[in-house]
Amino acid sequence: MALNGKWADLLGDDSSGTRTVLASAGTHGGGGGDDGGGPDLKAGQGPWTSASAVAGELHTSSAASLTELDVASDDVGGGTRGFASTAALEEARTSWTERLTSVRDECSRLEGALRSAGKEFGEQETKTKERFAGGGPR
Repeated sequence: MALNGKWADLLGDDSSGTRTVLASAGTHGGGGGDDGGGPDLKAGQGPWTSASAVAGELHTSSAASLTELDVASDDVGGGTRGFASTAALEEARTSWTERLTSVRDECSRLEGALRSAGKEFGEQETKTKERFAGGGPR
């Protein structure tokens, strides 16, 4: 089989008699094709808003954890002077402070980005519905 024939098989060229079909794209409607089936892709603004709320909760939780870590380790050095574990405790605290700070900052960034994506998605969905309902340009 020539290289073009292999590509035709992979890409589903009907002239070869074989097609590549995604397992999730069965023959039971959907896909937006000419097979008479209804659309099977349903999406809404809700998942974006929910994800944004979860990111906000994680931001709040990690910020609170940073505060608790600072309070709990406030006087570690004073009460453990002379012990070999003091340096290890400080190293662990520093590492966890850096990690929690990164998580807190990333959750804050994601919260805004997800909220913005949800807002834009919702606005675009409304415009699309209006176009279909009014028969406007598509």
